[in-house]
Amino acid sequence: MQEGFQHILTSLKKWQPNHEIHLESLKGAGSNRQYFRFEHDENSYILTYNPTNIPENEAFIAFTEHFSELGLSVPSIVYADESREFYVQSDLGDQSLFDRIKQEGFTDEVLVLFKKTCAALARLQIIGGKNLDYNRCIATKSFDKQAIYSDLLYFLYYFVRALDLPYDKNLLLNDFEMLSSYLVQEENQYFMHRDCQSRNVMVNNREVFFIDYQGGMQGALQYDIASLLWQARAQMPYPWRDELVEYYFEQANGLLNNTLDKANFLNNYDGFVLIRMLQTLGAYGFRGLFERKQHFISSIPFALKNLKWFLENKKLPLRLPALQKLLEAVIASDILMKFEPIVAGEQTKLTIHINSFSYKKEIPPDRFGNGGGYVFDCRGILNPGRIEAYKTKTGRDKDVKEFLVHKTSMPTFLQHVFGIIDISVEDYLKRDFEGLTINFGCTGGQHRSVFAADRLAEHLTEKYNVRTLVTHVEQESKGWVNLSY
Repeated sequence: MQEGFQHILTSLKKWQPNHEIHLESLKGAGSNRQYFRFEHDENSYILTYNPTNIPENEAFIAFTEHFSELGLSVPSIVYADESREFYVQSDLGDQSLFDRIKQEGFTDEVLVLFKKTCAALARLQIIGGKNLDYNRCIATKSFDKQAIYSDLLYFLYYFVRALDLPYDKNLLLNDFEMLSSYLVQEENQYFMHRDCQSRNVMVNNREVFFIDYQGGMQGALQYDIASLLWQARAQMPYPWRDELVEYYFEQANGLLNNTLDKANFLNNYDGFVLIRMLQTLGAYGFRGLFERKQHFISSIPFALKNLKWFLENKKLPLRLPALQKLLEAVIASDILMKFEPIVAGEQTKLTIHINSFSYKKEIPPDRFGNGGGYVFDCRGILNPGRIEAYKTKTGRDKDVKEFLVHKTSMPTFLQHVFGIIDISVEDYLKRDFEGLTINFGCTGGQHRSVFAADRLAEHLTEKYNVRTLVTHVEQESKGWVNLSY
């Protein structure tokens, strides 16, 4: 990343030769894209760095320029690097529609925002889909029969096979063929976001804006609204889903001069809900069960609960006996229990003590008397303390954190640490243990170990909701206090 980071700064210098730009890294999502924020001329911008997938960048830039000209609810592109390894867009803030759900639940105000999203989505698909250059699409130009069939195979290969569930291959593939043929009859002339979920809807000044549509293509209207209302993590109340799909239909139908048949639209909508749920499980299987990314593994229970409710309360759009049998096996109680997350409850005794220390002194003693715990040596990571500007700072200062994230191997180091620690934490929670000690050491106990200790505490709190107590041993004499997460 160090060379890439320097390329970004060099390119930005060409764009704004008389200004010094300071990049602040932002938390990424499930993709390999990296995001930064910076300010310039009293405006704030977001920089997206994605050097490994230039076609994806080019698709987003082209789609955004087209949508912006039409006044649709998207950010604007203000600069694109000549190599197309990164681009700069307007800053829509930090709050997504999903964040609003987490903060306040499904309130009247959130319902208003969803209705705005439904109306804006219809415009993006119908108005934005006209005269759009679909040659910019990164995979296929259209969500046609082949694309639908591929989503079903994605579910089969990366989720069903990972669970080692039995099925009759020939009968199942016949059902896949029938479902694909049935859904492809829906008119495919609109822009399809392809990942329209509340995480990809930003809320800014009470208005909504779409992001992350670089995987878009031409497709049916129902897919995106199904994606939005049946997002696994959101767990929207089921009456809301029925109300909002009706509202969306009214908005889309109005834009199309009332030419849509409501009964036909809603009947096919259920089919696209099913396709989207299976595609989501396939993605969670690939990213989670194969790539072992925790966010996706922890999302599987939500997706299974969605599917279970759908099968119990809705009807498949046509008779698909082999698929029906497989789906019933997927939502069986033993499968659901397998993916139930392990989290700390109100009665959990476990406290995790995380320390940073200096190897010039001694390793902090085990506080629980069982001789257990971990000690991780951070000295193999490039030391920010060698740089004059960072000598008096710590691993909590913004510029030191940026240095460790983008110019050292700290992210890779922590990824391995998290994997090791997670094994013990899950076991300790199951066995109702009271304590675990984890130490991070570096030369002075000031930069690398401090940063690593804080990141581990954040990871464990977010993933397991377990109590952590962080002590930066070398900083206590400077007035620092213990921090509880």
